[in-house]
Amino acid sequence: MHEVDTKKREREVVDSADTELPAITTITEPVKVRISDLNVYYGETHAIKHITMDIPERQVTALMGPSGCGKSTFIRALNRMHDLTPTARVTGSIRLDDEDIYAPGADVVHLRQRVGMVFQRPNPFPKSIAENVAYGLQVQGGHKPNEVKQVVEQSLRGAALWDEVKDRLDQSALSLSGGQQQRLCIARALAVEPEVILMDEPCSALDPIATLKIEELIEQLRQRYTIAIVTHNLQQAARVSQYTGFFLTGNMVEYAPTGLLFSRPQKRQTEDFITGRFG
Repeated sequence: MHEVDTKKREREVVDSADTELPAITTITEPVKVRISDLNVYYGETHAIKHITMDIPERQVTALMGPSGCGKSTFIRALNRMHDLTPTARVTGSIRLDDEDIYAPGADVVHLRQRVGMVFQRPNPFPKSIAENVAYGLQVQGGHKPNEVKQVVEQSLRGAALWDEVKDRLDQSALSLSGGQQQRLCIARALAVEPEVILMDEPCSALDPIATLKIEELIEQLRQRYTIAIVTHNLQQAARVSQYTGFFLTGNMVEYAPTGLLFSRPQKRQTEDFITGRFG
């Protein structure tokens, strides 16, 4: 009987997400990314629904919600990764500073240099540690060997990895531990000097010690970069972010300063998710 009641409650919460107006906070800090009426479709499936929100500059914005709610779909829209999916279609506006990233003629290669991406599982190339970090510079071209060497060191330092790998830069990146590989991928993103870093569940495949190092690194990186992170872990969202958005069935149900959202959520669905009633 209890299981039936729980499933009924989950269904009521999910259904209400499509009918209630979202609770979206007004950002008072400088805005780095401005999203207006964003929709993402996969064929006939409406995966992201009419999302309007601002992402503040040099802050960490966490995106949380149950599996399949649209978090990853949303974050991938922020650097046009859906361009690579034939059935995907995006409508609405995403402005990076004053530039509409979906405007006709927008330079997608340049966009992905400005907006870096770190994925759920570490994905180092089957190359040396140094070559992994330098990959983006090689794609850009025009860099002198000494410049590349300097950027590799700076990026590995920025990812808190330099001291662990400085004596084996020529070794395969695949020889690193999972946590080291994820920090290497962060270094690879930093090498092209992005302005925004997107992280899609960067700790989900890592052990607790490696997760702690990534979380400490995120706190350091936000001094220089705007960060958006997808996470299933509510405690992680509370620890690392200044703002948090709660997704459900493709809707942004609530978006607020992290402390406020966790202590005084405005929406019933948010409170139910935080307190473990579903999800």
